[in-house]
Amino acid sequence: MKRLLPFAFYLIVFASAAQKPCDFSSDVTDSIGTYKSTREYAFHERIFGSSRAHIFFSLVKTDDLPTLNLTFITKSNDFIKANCLDKNSRIYFQLANGKVVTMVYGGDDSCGTVVRDQKGMNNRIQTAVFLFMRDSFQELKNSPITMMRIRFSTETIDYIVKSSFVSEADAKTYTPETYFMDNLHCILN
Repeated sequence: MKRLLPFAFYLIVFASAAQKPCDFSSDVTDSIGTYKSTREYAFHERIFGSSRAHIFFSLVKTDDLPTLNLTFITKSNDFIKANCLDKNSRIYFQLANGKVVTMVYGGDDSCGTVVRDQKGMNNRIQTAVFLFMRDSFQELKNSPITMMRIRFSTETIDYIVKSSFVSEADAKTYTPETYFMDNLHCILN
């Protein structure tokens, strides 16, 4: 029994330290530099009647600069209000441990693009790059997210982060609450 106790301890430690495998959509190293990007991950989904709103995350590392890429997709038969991003835009993540992590928008002023599809629906597509603040990685790696606040140029929108949901778009299960805990190691190594 005394011999099994240390073995069980090491087994528990290694099992808890195991990380999800990285799923990259791009992983390129050439004479210009290095570029890695994880696959887009459904972080938020809201479907009400004929209106749909989706937020997708992907983690990107360009040379030694890690960033969070967001894609906002909104579909509706009605007019879609623009939520523009500018130099003052931020994302705030409220963590389960009570801390708040801030990320800064790293792009030009943008309100996205509106496209009308074959079914006559309006689609607003917007991409954004957010920069990690120094020392935020450890907090994101160690604590689940409970809430996300995005400060746009004209308003601030809060999103309650679900522990998991099944996407109506692809019927896959997503766990946004632990997104950084599961994936941040992919761009930090």
